[in-house]
Amino acid sequence: MKKIYAITFLIGIGFAFSSQAKLPDLTPEAKEAAELAKAKTEYGDKKAAYALCMAQNKVAKSYAVKDKVVATPDCVDPGEFKPPVAAVPADTPATTASTTPPAKPAETAKK
Repeated sequence: MKKIYAITFLIGIGFAFSSQAKLPDLTPEAKEAAELAKAKTEYGDKKAAYALCMAQNKVAKSYAVKDKVVATPDCVDPGEFKPPVAAVPADTPATTASTTPPAKPAETAKK
């Protein structure tokens, strides 16, 4: 019976490793959407941590004894959500005000 389990396990492992496929690269739009989703998630985590800190401070103050001061951590408000700035692709040349247009070739005199 143990041999059957071992053989079934090894066959299953073989199928698992043989069926690994490489996914195509993400499009720039998909990468930007993923970065935005990640930024929104991080912002939500910061807001939740701020709300938790405020609640903990409120509870700590309610249990404080009149004679003792309870030291509570400062809560940092994350502010408003700011979406990440899309980076300029490296393959596009940057234009500056000091660039001059290319010079035209000299015209030859027609005779």
